[in-house]
Amino acid sequence: MTVLDPVSANSDYTDNVYSGKQDHRAQVCAILEQEGSIPQHLIDAEVDWFYNVLGLDDMYFMVEAPTTVASHLTSLYGSQLSSAGQDNLVNVTFQTRYESGAVFIHNSVPGVSKTEGPHFEQMIDAEYLDISVPQKAYRVESYRSRGKVSKSLDASLRTYFVNACDFVNPTPEGDAVNDIAQVSDRTFLAKATPHVLDLYGGVIAKVLCRSGPVIVSDELPSGGYRLVIGYRQRSTQGFYSALSDLYHYYSMYSSRKYVEQFSNGVTIISLYLDLAKHAKKLTHSGAGSCTTSSNASPVLSAAMPHTSIEECVAQIKKEASLLFCIPNTPFQTLFKTGELSVQEAVYANVGWIFAQHFLNRLGSEYATLAEILDPNDATDVEVLAKLKKRLRQETFTRELVLDILLRHRELIKDLYAHFAHVHYVSADAGSAVSKVADRLKADLHVSLSMTRLQEQEPLSSDELRLKITRITTNDHDAMVMRALLDFNEHVLKTNFYQPTKVALSFRMDPGFLPAIEYPTKPYGLFLVIGNEFRGFHVRFQDVARGGIRIVRSRNAEAFSINQRTLFDENYSLASTQHRKNKDIPEGGSKGTILLNMDAQDKPFVAFEKYVDAVLDLLLTGETPGIKNRLVDRLGHNEILFFGPDEGTAGYMDWASQHARKRGAPFWKAFTTGKSQTLGGIPHDTYGMTTRSVHQYVLGIMRQLGLDESECTKLQTGGPDGDLGSNEIKISHDRTTAIVDGSGVLYDPQGIDRAELARLADARQMIQEFDASKLSSDGFRVLVDDFQITLPDGTHVQDGLSFRNSFHVNPLAAADFFVPCGGRPESIDINNVGKLFDTDGTTRFKYVVEGANLFFTQDARLRLEKAGVHLFKDASANKGGVTSSSLEVLAALSLTDDEFGRLMCKQSDGSLPAFYQEYVAGVQNAIEANAAREFECLWNESKATGKSKSVLSDDLSVAIVELRKNLESTTLWDNVALRHLIMREALPARLLKEIGLDTILARVPLNYLKAIFGAYLASHFVYEYGTSPSQFAFFEFMSRYYAKADSAV
Repeated sequence: MTVLDPVSANSDYTDNVYSGKQDHRAQVCAILEQEGSIPQHLIDAEVDWFYNVLGLDDMYFMVEAPTTVASHLTSLYGSQLSSAGQDNLVNVTFQTRYESGAVFIHNSVPGVSKTEGPHFEQMIDAEYLDISVPQKAYRVESYRSRGKVSKSLDASLRTYFVNACDFVNPTPEGDAVNDIAQVSDRTFLAKATPHVLDLYGGVIAKVLCRSGPVIVSDELPSGGYRLVIGYRQRSTQGFYSALSDLYHYYSMYSSRKYVEQFSNGVTIISLYLDLAKHAKKLTHSGAGSCTTSSNASPVLSAAMPHTSIEECVAQIKKEASLLFCIPNTPFQTLFKTGELSVQEAVYANVGWIFAQHFLNRLGSEYATLAEILDPNDATDVEVLAKLKKRLRQETFTRELVLDILLRHRELIKDLYAHFAHVHYVSADAGSAVSKVADRLKADLHVSLSMTRLQEQEPLSSDELRLKITRITTNDHDAMVMRALLDFNEHVLKTNFYQPTKVALSFRMDPGFLPAIEYPTKPYGLFLVIGNEFRGFHVRFQDVARGGIRIVRSRNAEAFSINQRTLFDENYSLASTQHRKNKDIPEGGSKGTILLNMDAQDKPFVAFEKYVDAVLDLLLTGETPGIKNRLVDRLGHNEILFFGPDEGTAGYMDWASQHARKRGAPFWKAFTTGKSQTLGGIPHDTYGMTTRSVHQYVLGIMRQLGLDESECTKLQTGGPDGDLGSNEIKISHDRTTAIVDGSGVLYDPQGIDRAELARLADARQMIQEFDASKLSSDGFRVLVDDFQITLPDGTHVQDGLSFRNSFHVNPLAAADFFVPCGGRPESIDINNVGKLFDTDGTTRFKYVVEGANLFFTQDARLRLEKAGVHLFKDASANKGGVTSSSLEVLAALSLTDDEFGRLMCKQSDGSLPAFYQEYVAGVQNAIEANAAREFECLWNESKATGKSKSVLSDDLSVAIVELRKNLESTTLWDNVALRHLIMREALPARLLKEIGLDTILARVPLNYLKAIFGAYLASHFVYEYGTSPSQFAFFEFMSRYYAKADSAV
C-alpha cells in the first residue's frame, strides 16, 4: 500500500511512503540467501544499508519487484568489490522498461556531468519527453539518494521513474484548457500540494499566451532553490538532459526533478537545486572557480565562477532560454567538461552554421577566370557552372569546418568575447573595460568567457585577425576562424541575450557576401537558427515582399544537398522576386526554413519559431524579464512583409495574429495570403498566380495563331497545388503529362480533362486519378512503385527516380512546357541537353516558367538559342505578388473597423460586396500587367534579336532603376501630378469607398511614393522598352503634365 506523507520541509510534493517496505525487504533477503551471490553473513547488513542508509526514495521500492531489487543489490555489491582500493567510481547502471514507462538508475556525483557510459537522461528525452503530446504523454519523477554508493567517493544513486500520463480530461475545451484540475495527470494531482497547483497553474497560463519558455524560481526552506520551467510540448528537444549539463556547469546539483505533462499541451519541469559540496567549500573560502581532481574519471566538473547560490540560479534562468532554443550542439562535450560555457558552445554552433554557408569557396582564381570567359558563350558558361559547383561542394565540408572549430577552442572564446562585448554590453561613452565590468557585476555574469572581460578588454577585430594568423597552421583553418570574425562584424542586431526566446535570430549587414558569388548586394539579411531548423530571410529593398517556404528533405542525402544550397536558393528566389515586383511598390524578398532531418514532421513548430525570432528583431518594446531592449547597430526600425510559399500557405493567419499579440502595429499587413476571415485574398482560391502565368500562354498562342485545344502540354506541379490546380482549371489544351509529389501521370492522347478538373477541385494528387480513364498508351507511376513495365515495354526500376527525372525523359515531349512546381534548378546546364532529341530538335516549342527558378539562366539561353520561345519566372509568375501588394494596401488604407466590415468574411459566412469587387479589380490588374509585359518582351525580342530571358532581366532592371531615380526627383511635389498618378495607380474600388485624400493621409509616405514611382516606371518601360531615346521620358511625362494641368 502506498501512503502519501504531508509535504516535507524541502518539497511541495507529498513524499512517497511505502507501507509495505519491510515486507518487501524481507522478500529481497530471502532471494539473496537463495542465490548466494552475497556472503550470507553480509546479507542483512547490505540490505539494511540499501533500504535505510543509502536514502533511495520509497518510490523505487513501490515500483520495483523484490527480484529486480535483489538483482540491483547484487550488481551494486559486485561493483563495490571491484572498485575497492581504487580511485575509480563505482559504476552502476540499471534500467527496466515496461509498457507504460520505465525505471533508470545510475551512479551520480553531485554537480558534475557524465561524459561516458549510458546517458539515461538523453534516452528519456528522446524516447519519452520529446515525443509527448496530449494523446500520449509521459511524466518523470527523479530522485537522488541521500547516501553514497561508496564510502570513499562522493557518488549517490540517481533514479528516474517514467510513467504514461492518465489525464483527468484528455481533451479539454473552453475554460477547461486553463483549469489545472482538468488538464493534469491523476498521479500528479494526488501528490501535488495546493501551493504547487497554484504555482503550476500560473506558469501554464503564461505558457498558453506566450512564445518560448516561462521560467520562475523560489527559495526553499532548506536553503536550496526550486526552478520551474514551462513550455509547449514538442517545442524543444533534448531540453531535460541539457538542463542538467547547465546547472552542473555552475557546480549545482538537483536532489529531485519532476516533469509534468498537461493535456492542454504544456510541459513543466521542476528542479530542486543546491550547490555541490566542492562549490560550497570554495564559496566559503572565497575562491573564484573550482574543478574536481584530475583522476581518470569519466565524470568531469565544469568551472564555477559565481560566489553564491543566488547568482548561480539567476544565471541558470538566463541561460535556460538559450538552451531551450538549441539544447544540443556538436560542442556539447566541451560544455559538459567546462572547456566552453553554454554561450560559447551555442555561439560556436552558430559560427559553424554561418561558415558552412558563407565561406568564400571560389577564390581569386575563379574570379579571374570569370572575367576572361564570355558570359554569353554557352560553353564558357557551362565550364564556369561546373567549376563553381565542384568548388562549393568539395572545398569546405560541414565535417571539415566542425573539426577546425573544435581544434581552436581558445579562439572560439576570444571570438565570443568580441561578439558579447558588442551585443550584450552597450559600448557608448566611457571606458569599455569599466563599462563591461560594471554591467557584469550588476547583472549578467555571463560565464567564464565573459567574466574574463572584467580583467582585460576583449581583442579588437584587428588584434583577432593577427591572432588567428598566428595561431592557425594553414589557410583553411584561418579562413574558417576569420568567417566567425566576419559574422561578428556584420551582426547588426540579435536576440541572443533576450531573457526569453524560441530561436536565435541575427540581422546581418550583407556586406560580407562575396561579390563573385552574389553580384547584387541585398538590402537586408536575417539568419535564424532553431532546434528544428535553420533559415534565412533576404530582401533587396527596405520595403519588400516575398513568401516564406519550408524546405523538406526525403533522406540524409537530400538534406545534405538542401543544406549546402539553402542560402543560394534563398538569394536567387529573393532576386527573382525583386525582378517580379517591378509593377508594385515593394521590392523582392524571400524566406527559407530548412527542417533538420529529425524534424521533418515539425514544419509548423519551425515556422512559429522563425516568425517569433524575427519579430524579436523588428519590435523595440521592452518587457522586464521577458524582452529586453536590444543593442541596435542598424539604427532604425524595419518592417518585413511575409507571404505564403511552399509548405506555409496555411500558416499566414497564425503569423498575423501572433504579430498582433506581440503588439506589432503592422500586424494587419505583416502577412498576406491570410484566410478571408482575416481579410486575406487567398491566391489559390482566386487563381492569382495562374492568371499571370496563363496570360503568357495565351499571348504566345495569339502571336502565333495557335488553337489552344490542339496544343499539347507537359505540366510539373499537380492538381493538389495552387498553381497546378488553377492551371488545370483555366486552360483548355490537351495535357499529356503531369508530374507531382505522388508520381507521374501520362497519356499521349491527352489526359481526361474532366477527371483532372475533379482532382483540381478537390486539391488531390494524381495518385487519386481514376486510371481507367487513361488510354491504352497511358500510364500512372507512383513514387512508391517498383519494377513497373510501361505500355511501350520500358522497364521502370523504381517510381521515385522515374518521377524525379521525368521532365528530361524522352516521353516528356509536348508543344508547351509549363512548370507549376518543382525544385529550383531542375533544369541546368548539365542536364538541359536531355531536352533535345538526337537530331538536335527540342522536345518543347514553348516554355512558360510558372515555378520559380525551375531553369537556370544558362539553360534558358541554350533553349532559346535552339528556337524555343521561353518566358522566365520573373516575368510569368508575378500575379501573386500583385495580389499581395493590393491586399496590404487595403490593410494600410482602412481602419481596423473598416477593414473588419469591408474586407473580412462576416459571422454568417458571407463576403462583403466591397471585398468581392476589390478582388475582381485585383484579378484585372494582374492580367493587365502580365499582358503589358508580354507584349513588351515579344516586341523587344523581335526587334533586337535578344533572348527573352535576358530582356526580362533588362526590363526588371530598367523599371527598378527608374523607380529609384524617380524617388530623388521633385515629381511627387507637383500636387496636381501626384493626384493624377495616384488616381490611376490606386484601385478604383478603394478610391470610391474612402477617397484619395483619406488614402494619402493614412498610408505611410514612403509607401505612397513607392506606388507613385512604380506606376510611372513600369508604364514607361512597357511602352518605350529597355533602351528608350533620351527624349522618351520627356515625351511620356508631357502627356501626364497636360492631363494634370487640364484637371486643375
